[in-house]
Amino acid sequence: MAVAFKYHAKAQSTFEPPLIANENAFLGDVDSSDSYNPDKPMSAGFYRLEKGTPLVYEYTYDEMKIILEGKFEISDETGQKVTATPGDVFHFPKGTKVTFTTPSYGLAFYTGQRAKGAA
Repeated sequence: MAVAFKYHAKAQSTFEPPLIANENAFLGDVDSSDSYNPDKPMSAGFYRLEKGTPLVYEYTYDEMKIILEGKFEISDETGQKVTATPGDVFHFPKGTKVTFTTPSYGLAFYTGQRAKGAA
């Protein structure tokens, strides 16, 4: 049985993720496999952070993220700290506690092993 792929034209420039934390952290799933693969769902979307309050987040699932625009300062509880710029790719294993900040703004695309809206 053939299954059609899904297409989200110009999602990087047209999708507006909702505010999820503080006054400056936005995240939204563009698509998810949870409707047809509920046992092993995967969701993907965009994360935008604007200058302001740092976002501290503990991952309850595995996630990978690629920086698309701007700049992030990303640190974890181990003392690791990175200045992230476009093209950088991150893997945040389940259990990782990360702090995100930015001097201006940053936009990233992520894929997480979770159901839609479960971030």
